[in-house]
Amino acid sequence: MTTGSAEKIDLLIYGPRKPVVDNGFSERFIRHNFETKGDLDRLTPAVTEKIRGIAVTGLRPADKTVLSRFPKLEIVSSFGVGYDHVDSAYAREHGVIVTNTPDVLTEEVADTAMGLLIAVLREFIKADRYLRSGLWTTQDYPLSVGSLRDRKVGMVGMGRIGQAIARRLDAARVPVVYHSRNPAPGVSHQHYPNLIEMATAVDTLVVITPGGAATLNLINADVMKALGPRGVIINLARGTVIDEPALIAALKSGTILAAGLDVFAKEPHVPDELKTLQNVILLPHIGSASLVTRNAMDQLVVDNLKAWFSGKAPLTPIAETPVKDR
Repeated sequence: MTTGSAEKIDLLIYGPRKPVVDNGFSERFIRHNFETKGDLDRLTPAVTEKIRGIAVTGLRPADKTVLSRFPKLEIVSSFGVGYDHVDSAYAREHGVIVTNTPDVLTEEVADTAMGLLIAVLREFIKADRYLRSGLWTTQDYPLSVGSLRDRKVGMVGMGRIGQAIARRLDAARVPVVYHSRNPAPGVSHQHYPNLIEMATAVDTLVVITPGGAATLNLINADVMKALGPRGVIINLARGTVIDEPALIAALKSGTILAAGLDVFAKEPHVPDELKTLQNVILLPHIGSASLVTRNAMDQLVVDNLKAWFSGKAPLTPIAETPVKDR
């Protein structure tokens, strides 16, 4: 829909306040800021009737119960490359475009994955605590059991970020294979259609696949058993991709060696049992969390909305809601 230059456009800013988003729109736009799903109950019928665009600035549920409030909704511009928190099926059925923020975070998340993998294998967090405790003055830190030097990595997912991680592993001279539903175009690494077969063939899994129902508990007890006692799991996808109780049991029993997690099933709540384990590193979903990258993601949220309401195609629509000619 092309909007006349004098017409005011009502936007819902749904999620945490962010300077780039707060300052990104001209006076042509009327912003309505609400941080949580519960806050939306304060929207008056007069406002809900006018909302035409939503900026989802964090992992807030934009399900059918949220989207159906807004009869004039045209576009949902979501922060992050993953968009399983947005009901894309409902959006498609009702002619609503959904966008995300790919590319601008690819290298940052790949850096985090590589750093987390090395930190887990070489026990950097434990070594830091060892030094701070004063123990180094009495004895050397013990040799780490893990090393990147004798590893073979199986990527679970080979999209943009997966390929960026694989490039780093290639540079580190670490063998890489991958599992995905279909072979990734232009990728020379060996593709495993069967996840169990890949887990058996490697000793390290780096999980960077979309969340949602299709990948719920994809990394389960059977996968961990196939990975074996030298196994390491790194997850920067969604917490729901891993069966958390099965992971805790595998870490406790020695079914696998260690894990590094940046995401959890019920963020920001993390199981206490994970917090007590010494063979797992836990990060508070910081894969893309640098100022430069998060600002670029926020700007893309803004730019998708501004493009749409200037009569252009949005910059990064998701595949489920393709944009027709404008």
